[in-house]
Amino acid sequence: MTGVQSTIDDVATARGRTFLDDLSSLDRSELSRAGHDQRVAATAQDDPPTAAEVTTWWAGLGDEERRALATTAPSVVGNLEGVPYSVRDRANRAVLTAGLADQRASAARTAMLGQVRESLVHEPGAPQRYLVTLDTRGAGRAAIAIGDLDTAADVTVVVPGMFFTVTGQMTDFTNTANDLYSEQATLAGVAAPGSGSGVAVVAWMGYRTPDLSNILSLGLAKTGAERLERAVGGLRAIRDGEQPRVNIVAHSYGSTAALMALSSGRMSADTLTVLGSPGSDVQTAKELAVGAGQVFVGDAHSDPIAGSGYFGTDPGSATFGSTVLDLAGGVDTQDAGDVFRRPVGHNDYLKPGTASLHDVALIAVGRGDLVREQVRRGEGGGDGVPQTSPDMYLVRPQDLQPRE
Repeated sequence: MTGVQSTIDDVATARGRTFLDDLSSLDRSELSRAGHDQRVAATAQDDPPTAAEVTTWWAGLGDEERRALATTAPSVVGNLEGVPYSVRDRANRAVLTAGLADQRASAARTAMLGQVRESLVHEPGAPQRYLVTLDTRGAGRAAIAIGDLDTAADVTVVVPGMFFTVTGQMTDFTNTANDLYSEQATLAGVAAPGSGSGVAVVAWMGYRTPDLSNILSLGLAKTGAERLERAVGGLRAIRDGEQPRVNIVAHSYGSTAALMALSSGRMSADTLTVLGSPGSDVQTAKELAVGAGQVFVGDAHSDPIAGSGYFGTDPGSATFGSTVLDLAGGVDTQDAGDVFRRPVGHNDYLKPGTASLHDVALIAVGRGDLVREQVRRGEGGGDGVPQTSPDMYLVRPQDLQPRE
């Protein structure tokens, strides 16, 4: 630890680099207490130092200091953007294990952690899963990476929409990310060159999504945007000098948060794909820090949310400047010789066998040109005309849980 001794109160009231320096100056007993202090947790997870500050601080520590921090205050270290992902995974798994063993924990918290534990299970030979975020407060937050974020040429962050909770959907959501990973892996032969090798997909449930009590508000989208900015900032800092291709895939209300983040001036991405979007206050693709021509929109058949412009401009409208995916396909994989089936409804976009999953995977490996060519051949998958405002109550929580 550093020479000047700090107290927990010092850490709890500090911000930025001072927070980090004070944290690393605590002795072991105080550091352990800090790891369970709600004020310290709030700073680390809600108002943390920048990823650049964390990366510089972590690099300046000795091996013993790093081990002490990760093992004694894992709930803090595991959620600091800029700490190596392998360290965060070990720290967060330690928090998970301790939480599941806590006999005093509420049934709700145990159920939430049980979902996270189940989400980390993978088949033999399948890619490793990394627990890169674990916030056990309240309804919880979590992010699980499938594949190696430190080396992947293509990193895709999947952002969920309304009704998604760690307790209710984390396992299903992680399996969906795995489906996208598998689809991308089949396209390795046509992938555009990138910095690194292989792919990684993040099931990012890193913000509280709305339910029926607050779906009309944009407050959670704003918070989600800020958290997404920090998550991508952490990736950028870790991969400094060898940036991967960063793809954001955002569904429903999550697309509103992603559009906010990419128009903030604090985050950039190589591609953005929004699926079933209710819109945002972003009026054109030019306002987004995304590669030129790399904004894609999926509007599935019979989706009451897509194209509605409920929260502002529809990103699939003719004037926005996006590519609307051609998702017509067949009703099933046997129809008219179609290889992929047509996604139907609000929650079908990333299911195996759909035209939308295949297109998202092509975009994520840098082959949006093939998607645009398909759209030109098929004359697009949407007419660019905003629909009437949807009834949000048509999208039910129970629709989000079953998997085929």
